[in-house]
Amino acid sequence: MTLEDRQQATRPGYSVEIAIVLLLSLGQSAAYAIVSLAAKLTAAAPLAQQTAVLNAPQSARPYLDLTRQLLGIFFELIPVALVLFLLLRDRISPSRELGIDYRRPRFDLGWGFGLAAAIGIPGLLLVYASLQLGINAQIVPSALAPYWWTVPVLVLSALQNSILEEVIVVGYLVTRLRTMNLSIAWIVAISAVVRGSYHLYQGFGAFIGNAVMGVVFALFFIKTKRVMPLIVAHALLDITAFVGYQLLPDNWLDWLRV
Repeated sequence: MTLEDRQQATRPGYSVEIAIVLLLSLGQSAAYAIVSLAAKLTAAAPLAQQTAVLNAPQSARPYLDLTRQLLGIFFELIPVALVLFLLLRDRISPSRELGIDYRRPRFDLGWGFGLAAAIGIPGLLLVYASLQLGINAQIVPSALAPYWWTVPVLVLSALQNSILEEVIVVGYLVTRLRTMNLSIAWIVAISAVVRGSYHLYQGFGAFIGNAVMGVVFALFFIKTKRVMPLIVAHALLDITAFVGYQLLPDNWLDWLRV
């Protein structure tokens, strides 16, 4: 049996595989995000007066907190190993088909920085507008105490987010959906909605902003077949947000609050 025949035979099972992968990873996050948003909407305080913490302490004891932070980062990346295994099982090379390699560093870094700027600047305006409209909670990128390990952990957290999201929601999901012969419009829409859904705990503005980012990233991947620039762009955005919030003076961040 040829590779094409084998993929044709296993294609009906891809929808089940996708569901399992998402429920083990970002789909699970989406379910909790919806519950969190519902709790915020039914609370006494308006949504814009509530907070959404992205990097929260796990313990009041510094080294226990560090241990739990690192374990959380490690286990969040296990679904990435799973999807790479599933693709390799079907003889789909993550390097050739997803562009997860270091063969084109200038391309990856150049487009990564460009996408980060193109997404990040309008994103800041959307955060501000969403707060003023009352459709988003106040985002707290980091609530960690200022220990010696805080900035390195925030950088690792940003890298984990970027690898997890871009490999699964773009590289893996788009690749599998294309095998199922869906139209490009449906593939992009599904990837974008999934991305937006697990940010709903921050509010409707975060859903809209991340869904738009999902459209841009999915189209970029379909055009270039490279995930690495997306990982670079996402990592730059998160590192800037997490570390900047941790280190900048409070009065510089007043615009994030209502």
